[in-house]
This record gives sequence, C-alpha cells and structure tokens, in this order.
Amino acid sequence: MLIFQLAIILLASKLAGDLSVKLRQPAVLGKLLIGIILGPAVLGLITRTDTLEEISQIGVILLMFIAGLETDTGEFKRSGKASAYVGLAGIVVPLGIGYWVGVLLGMSALNAVFLGLLLSATSVSISVQALKELGHLKSREGTTILGAAVIDDVVVIIALAFVMSMAGGDIDLGMMVLKKVLFFAGAILVGWKIVPWILRRFAPLKVTEAVVSAGLIICFLYAYMAEYTGVAAIIGAYAAGVAISLTNYKHEVTGKVETISYAVFVPVFFTSIGVKVEFEGISSQIGLIAGLSIVAILTKLVGAAIGAKAAGFNWRSAMGIGAAMVSRGEVALIIAAIGQEAGLVDGQMFAVLVVVVLITTIVTPPMMKLFFKQKTAAVEGGVQ
Repeated sequence: MLIFQLAIILLASKLAGDLSVKLRQPAVLGKLLIGIILGPAVLGLITRTDTLEEISQIGVILLMFIAGLETDTGEFKRSGKASAYVGLAGIVVPLGIGYWVGVLLGMSALNAVFLGLLLSATSVSISVQALKELGHLKSREGTTILGAAVIDDVVVIIALAFVMSMAGGDIDLGMMVLKKVLFFAGAILVGWKIVPWILRRFAPLKVTEAVVSAGLIICFLYAYMAEYTGVAAIIGAYAAGVAISLTNYKHEVTGKVETISYAVFVPVFFTSIGVKVEFEGISSQIGLIAGLSIVAILTKLVGAAIGAKAAGFNWRSAMGIGAAMVSRGEVALIIAAIGQEAGLVDGQMFAVLVVVVLITTIVTPPMMKLFFKQKTAAVEGGVQ
C-alpha cells in the first residue's frame, strides 16, 4: 500500500506543480492542493499513516537543510536587526489580537493567551520553496525571513512553556530556556570546529557518496538535538545546512541532497499537508474557521510587514516578508496538540485550529507571488 501511495504522490505532485507554474503560481501551491484532492477530503486515494508521516518529516527536514546550505551567511549577518524586528513584530500583533479574539469567544484569560500564542507561531518550510521558485531565497528579504523564523520559534516556544506552567503542566521554565541556549551554543561550536573535521574525515573514505552521507548525518543529528531541546527540528536542520555552507564541501552536498530530496521526500511533505484536510464534521464551524483564518492571515501579514518596514524595507518587500511568515505549518499543529493535551483547547476547537493552520499554509505561496516580483532569469529550484 505504501509503495502505491508513493507512486501516486510523486506522479500527482509533479503534474500538479507543473500545472501550477503554467497558471503563473508557485509549483508548491499545486502540490498542496493535489494533496487535498488525493486525500480523505476528496478521492481518498491517500490516507494518513505513521510511515507516510515519517517520510514527510524527513522531507521538511531536508528542505530546511537545503535552505541552510544555500544561505548567504554574509547577508544573514547583515539582516540580523531586520530579522529581529520581523520576528518580534510578527509575534506581538497576532498574540495581542489573538488574545482579544479568544476573550470574545468566551475563553478564559489563559486559554485566550494560548490561542494568541498559537497564532503567533510560524513555519517557513513552505515559504522556503516559494522563495526558491521566485529566485529570492538568497536575497536580503529571504535571509531576513529565515532569521525571523528562528527568532519566532524560540520566543513562541519559551512563551508556551510559561503558559503551560501556569496551566499546571509540570514544566521547569528555567530548564527549558537553558536547554535552548545550550542547543544554539552547541550548534555554533560544533558547526565551527567539528562539522568541517567530520567532512574532511569522510572525504577520503573508499565508499560511494561519503561526503553526502556525512552531510546527512550532520543534518539529522542537528534536527534531533533541536527537537530534544525543545527547538523545532527544522531549525536544527537549517543550522546544519548553514554550518556545512561554510566549508569547501558545500556544493557537493547541496547538489546531491537536492536530487535525493526533490525526487522523493519533499513532494511527500508538500502533498501530505493537503492529505491532513478533512471536511467531515466541520460544516457547522465554517463561520468560526473563516473568521479565525482571516485573523491568522492578517495579523501575521501586517505584524511582520510593520517590522520589516521599520527595518528599512519598502512596503512591497515588507508585505512580501509578511506574506512569507503567514504559514503556521507543522509548528502550530504541534502547539495545538500540546494545548489539547493540557486541556487549553477542546476537541472541537482543535479541529477548527487544524483547518485554520492548513488554510494559512495553502494561501502563503500565492500571497508571496503577489508581492515578490519573480526573478525569471535566476529562478532557483525550478518546478522540482
């Protein structure tokens, strides 16, 4: 069954991506929508399984690893201030308005804060692919978006830990902050001293693709340690990519990993997002879903754009950056699951939030296309 599903996903995602490009939209939009069509919501050809979910997780990790490999570290350093403005403004606005909406919905203060935090989350894994297709991944806007995503992830998860401790969860806030500090300190130290050493030791080995294997080992270990310390695995994978990008093995690893990733794992990730959509039982919540979706999109778009404008971008670029931060992706889904387990959201609200998160993910690529002028002469990644 898995083999058949993989064949269907790969065939459909490539055709849908090509059609999307012909319709002047990012290829990733077609891949997301074809997931909905193939999934339980429409045709039911693809069902959610643990194995498919694991392959999808590898896909998003590799996608962010490639983004790290292609990061211009010089531009990344220069965009630090802009990333901070975008990341923090993109948290404050959704958090404040999300809290207010929660209160209007009759939630307790703590539950309303949790809703605001969930709306503050962001996941740029979808935006990374759209940036590649539009030729903006290595631009000032692209590096600002990636830096802001790191800041957003750390701040929101720490704030979530604080809320969970107030909700009675057995969470040591100090230990959680310490673990995150240790991860980033360790990631920098390992990237500086150990990553180049590992690649040099693997290079002479008389086995096939030793350097590429070493790169993947580093990627997966970084992702695991990030997840273990409470930072999203995709942030760890991105950090691994940046570390390898500073070595002489950058181009060798990038070329081979892109081939592996875009041939199998990344299409599964994009399609699996659409597969998660289920329309059964939510017809009575259409109004709430529509309202929360509008709030989720506008608060992140406007908040991050204000931060980008304050950092010196023109309004078109600022809105493009804001659009790239709209997708809540797997980060918000994880937060929603944590909230349900802690009793901060009930089953019905959880289902609503899942649909809202998926809507923010699907609308992100066309919104980015609207604000970012495509660099047709230097499109990176193609349809893939």
